[in-house]
Amino acid sequence: MGAEEKRADMACMIRQLRREDAAAVTRILRDAPEAAEWSEESFGEALSWSGGVALVSEIEGLVTGFLIGRRVEEDAEILNLGVVASARRAGHGSALLTAALEEFRMRGVSRVFLEVRESNATGIAFYAKHGFAKTGKRLKYYRQPDEAALVLEKKLTSQD
Repeated sequence: MGAEEKRADMACMIRQLRREDAAAVTRILRDAPEAAEWSEESFGEALSWSGGVALVSEIEGLVTGFLIGRRVEEDAEILNLGVVASARRAGHGSALLTAALEEFRMRGVSRVFLEVRESNATGIAFYAKHGFAKTGKRLKYYRQPDEAALVLEKKLTSQD
């Protein structure tokens, strides 16, 4: 089925982000202070990136989450991930992350990096569950409020 469409455990569909999804994704961000702040225009721009991965989860045509990432040489980075509050802890974030990791693996990526707010214990635990480990820290990485980011890494193998 590929990254174009994949079923998640809780009946959400994973598909490519489209320009018309930008408003829905921006609304999700407003309710997810732990996610990186992006403008609606930023999501449209992400669709044109070379090596980009832009996915959404949806149920019955309603966008419930999103993930934006990109490949840089043999590495990749998850730039933003958010799930609407009513769909959290229902497998949507895991479905998005799993689909993105598979897409990166198919593109020959060997390592995936991301930053997460140091205070975001739920996010840190989520990524640890998916095999990410802390590799560094970036002081004053986030704004509103100013906060350090933990740098997490996952090594991809053909067996993940």
